[in-house]
Amino acid sequence: MTPPSSQALARGPAVVCAGVGVRRGGVAVVHDLDLSVARGEWVCLVGPNGAGKTSLLHAVGGLLPFTGRVEVAGVDPAAVGQRVLARVVGLMPQRPVVPESTTVRELVALGRTPHLPRFGSESDEDHRVVEECIERLCLEHVASRPATQLSGGELQRVVLARALAQRPQVLLLDEPTSALDIGHQQTVLELVDQLRREEGLTVVAAMHDLTSAGQYGDRLVLLEDGRVAADGPAAHVLVPELLARVYGARVQVLAGPDGPVVVPVRAGGGFVPHPVPRSGQRL
Repeated sequence: MTPPSSQALARGPAVVCAGVGVRRGGVAVVHDLDLSVARGEWVCLVGPNGAGKTSLLHAVGGLLPFTGRVEVAGVDPAAVGQRVLARVVGLMPQRPVVPESTTVRELVALGRTPHLPRFGSESDEDHRVVEECIERLCLEHVASRPATQLSGGELQRVVLARALAQRPQVLLLDEPTSALDIGHQQTVLELVDQLRREEGLTVVAAMHDLTSAGQYGDRLVLLEDGRVAADGPAAHVLVPELLARVYGARVQVLAGPDGPVVVPVRAGGGFVPHPVPRSGQRL
């Protein structure tokens, strides 16, 4: 099966999940979930630990089996091989596996593998794309170093560069800024947003930072126990009462220039306990 043309993709959603269920370790972590993401849209999956964000991303990316129906860029992840899927879907995992002695440049170049002819070698265009991704993520100074010697933040940028080197139509991000300082957080998120606007890239990102999710996401999908608790613009999802119920957190939501700003609030200096997980809920 070959990936659909850009014209075919433009006629329908970039990502469709219909009645999707996912189990991990024999435990259901996503339940009968429906989701549709338009081409060029940035959707942020938010929710507490164990809500099902990563499991859903991995199902869409073809890394976990699922029940129900999933289509991403017109492709069924369960019906095609990883090589075909990787031509249309790029995934930036939260905990990447890095082969020993692989340099940064070699790791980024792995993103071109799905586009190489069988038994073929990299073309001038492949090399150009790799160098462009290295430059865009400000990795020139470490390009020749073994990737295993990098800091967590540097490695996170390398893994994003590898995903972007695939030239995917849909980019899946699992906590893309968790190991980054505030400057590199802004650099990475602005770069992804620029590519989305310039190239029609569709982004689905699992994010813990609710303020960043509200600033960059066209839509927020709040997950609770593997189900959709809320779906809509940031102003409709980032509501103190809703966040208190789902997260067990006391917050204040302020109006910022680029979207809502979520600020934790102390309860008179006391401890605000998180609700005890229900039976079967993953932490």
